[in-house]
Amino acid sequence: MLHYLEEKSNNQQTDTDMSDRLFIFDTTLRDGEQVPGCQLNTVEKIQVARQLEQLGVDVIEAGFPISSPGDFNSVIEISKAVTWPTICALTRAVEKDIDCAAEALKYAKRGRIHTGIGTSDSHIQYKFHSNREEIIERAVRAVQYAKRYVEDVEFYAEDAGRTDNEYLARVVEAVIKAGATVVNIPDTTGYCLPEEYGAKIKYLVEHVDNIDKAIISTHCHNDLGLATANTFSGVINGARQVEVTINGIGERAGNTSLEEIAMILKCHNNIGIDTNINTTKICPTSRMVSSLMNMPVQPNKAIVGRNAFAHSSGIHQDGVLKNVSTYEIIDPKDVGLDSGSIVLTARSGRAALKYRLSVLGVNIDDEAKIDAIYKQFLKLADRKKEVNDDDILMLAGADAKEAHAVKLDFLQVTTGLGVKSVASIGLDISGQKFEEASTGNGPVDAAIKALKKIIQKQMTLKEFTIQAISKGSDDVGKVHMQVEYDGSVYYGFGANTDIVSASVEAYIDCINKFRVK
Repeated sequence: MLHYLEEKSNNQQTDTDMSDRLFIFDTTLRDGEQVPGCQLNTVEKIQVARQLEQLGVDVIEAGFPISSPGDFNSVIEISKAVTWPTICALTRAVEKDIDCAAEALKYAKRGRIHTGIGTSDSHIQYKFHSNREEIIERAVRAVQYAKRYVEDVEFYAEDAGRTDNEYLARVVEAVIKAGATVVNIPDTTGYCLPEEYGAKIKYLVEHVDNIDKAIISTHCHNDLGLATANTFSGVINGARQVEVTINGIGERAGNTSLEEIAMILKCHNNIGIDTNINTTKICPTSRMVSSLMNMPVQPNKAIVGRNAFAHSSGIHQDGVLKNVSTYEIIDPKDVGLDSGSIVLTARSGRAALKYRLSVLGVNIDDEAKIDAIYKQFLKLADRKKEVNDDDILMLAGADAKEAHAVKLDFLQVTTGLGVKSVASIGLDISGQKFEEASTGNGPVDAAIKALKKIIQKQMTLKEFTIQAISKGSDDVGKVHMQVEYDGSVYYGFGANTDIVSASVEAYIDCINKFRVK
């Protein structure tokens, strides 16, 4: 990054030439981990850090070392575990914080100290009981002190989104003069509008004399749902580092999503701003973070949500079947998925039904027969939220339970407090009966292990979500699963008042969708 600064100072960007490099600063392990219930241990953090390295992030904010012994140790171990990304440690503008960060970064191949202080009048008056001039002095001292340890020092002006632009420019100029290589302009409360935040970045570019000596960074929160829009506005106006998280996790409503910024720039490549992100690693990384942090991804979340490439509207399905680009601006393979999906619901049209039948090996050219099947399909779809493959084959008069089809014959589970869970399972595979039993660390684990003894394939459970359909003790639970097999991810669903049975049915649903390659 320091090399980049040298190039930048020698060859200043013009307003008409937007071609440039955007650095990706990932703070999943720091800001993302501040979400209640999402804390990771050191081993898990290393796992995420290595995946971020594969993804191609430039800077990994590994933690806030002074905050806890665990965070301190995690920064040390992450520094040892990754090779080429810069490892960053957060501090306040306090000497003991900076000392601690420097000690934690001693094994980093490229280390950065990220120090700063609040600059808005609200922070100055109520948080620090200070004044503007004193805040500038404290900011400068912190940068100078950090500079004793590392060459790469980033300064954050907390609550910059609500800081007067003229005063913010003075702060930025002073810290760059003190040695800051990156200046972070956080919209800490997610308050700014995109035009307002972009204008703030532009003001700094135009009014800070030594701005060419540093990189401007964005750090936007999503309290008003504007984090991505604000970040992009900042980039367009001169910021060349973005601080983001996987799946947009983070404090309160979250941070800017890494995957959204990366794909915006990939889709709008005419802007001429490039990142180092290997976009095919986006969805695997998303699934890893979601699983380790126990943070399910919203189904309609942009880029990485389960429904991001799913089409249920008849009009959309027809368009996609004719030409995928009609309704898909992103190739699913670009983000690590095999393909989009046609989901059959009451809103689906004849074209989608006919397409699904052909995928299942049933080719019907008789339009009158298709019409008849479609009428029955609509009646069924009105009663069910989603029509599955077995339903379609039944409507078409085909045998859904052909070779390799797996059905649950019986399931018995013994579980309780202080005892091992034991499950016995019976499967019907193409008319043949199989039985197995296994123990596990819970009833679902025991049942799945027994299932795997019969279905001896290299399968990996990627996602397991339980959803209540109604309320009460007799509630029906719906289980959603993702199972990886032979390099592809398959989705399965199960519904039952017994959640263990629903889980097994969901797993079997995945197995019945496996493609033989």
